Amino acid sequence: MNPNDPAQNRFALVQEMLATPDVIRGLDWSAAAGMAGTVRDKGGLFFTGEGSSRIMPAHNAIALARRFGLGQRFECEGARQAMEYKLDRGAVFGASNSGKTREVIELFRRLKAQGHDALYGLTATPESPLERECEQTFVLGCGKENAVAATKSVVEQALFYQVLVSELAGSNEWPAVLGELAGKVREVLELEIASDIAKRLAAAPTILWAGRNDGVAEELSLKTCEISRKLGVFCEGTYVVHGIEEVLEPQDAVVLIDPYEAEFDKYKEVLADGVGLYVAAIAPKPTPFPTLVIPSMENMDTHLQLCAGWNMLVAVGLLLGIDLDNPVRARKVGNELIE
Repeated sequence: MNPNDPAQNRFALVQEMLATPDVIRGLDWSAAAGMAGTVRDKGGLFFTGEGSSRIMPAHNAIALARRFGLGQRFECEGARQAMEYKLDRGAVFGASNSGKTREVIELFRRLKAQGHDALYGLTATPESPLERECEQTFVLGCGKENAVAATKSVVEQALFYQVLVSELAGSNEWPAVLGELAGKVREVLELEIASDIAKRLAAAPTILWAGRNDGVAEELSLKTCEISRKLGVFCEGTYVVHGIEEVLEPQDAVVLIDPYEAEFDKYKEVLADGVGLYVAAIAPKPTPFPTLVIPSMENMDTHLQLCAGWNMLVAVGLLLGIDLDNPVRARKVGNELIE
């Protein structure tokens, strides 16, 4: 993205993406770190929310907790399905930018009525209906988003949870870490997307995002629908070469997120040669496929990968002449509580 190009920066979506480095620097990391003791005492944390407020923030935190080998339980589910679970052990964190997401509020009301005393909210809206149901609510500093697709708020939510989980593994010098991450995110957001990559993705009716179950590829599949108006499909791990190739067409495209080197030959055999579709990658070093090479940072690569995917999708949307801010059917609040 070019912050000085009027054709791009006239969109709120682009402005909000480019504001992400400042959001990272301004993160209230001490508030997130302060929750670590509660999670330790409760023995775990259940993440819930809908759409972008759950996908990347929760799955990124869970993946990190597993890499750290933490002893606490970290789990995630959509709020409606979570109503079927027994959640009396552990803290519960509900994320909702608007603080009005119906499913989350109804879950919290039920848990509160059952006597659950460790309900916490993460929202971008002060004094929201969600706040009334929580023991404590944390308000993001990113401010209101005017574009329908959530962007800067997703990164702030994900970092809030990441700080919390990381503090259970040991203290960190967060101001320095966040400052470095902000600089690298700025670099990624302003990378020029190769015209061939943008053109091939713009021509594809379906874009598949293949990667780890850490929220990045899944979130980008949702953003594909919202930003490029194309069908975005999340393929976890190596799922993209384990059967789905039967229904793929040569016009489709796959973007691999930091792919496993051991799978390079299989991706080429099954996807590029077998189906004949376009394969690209986002990675910290070149791959056998057209690759957007991005910087790397310990425990922070997911944020850089997400922003690289945003950059790709904006390039596709601009090429197609799409109104990036206003999808036809998608709404800012998917299912708003009306009282």
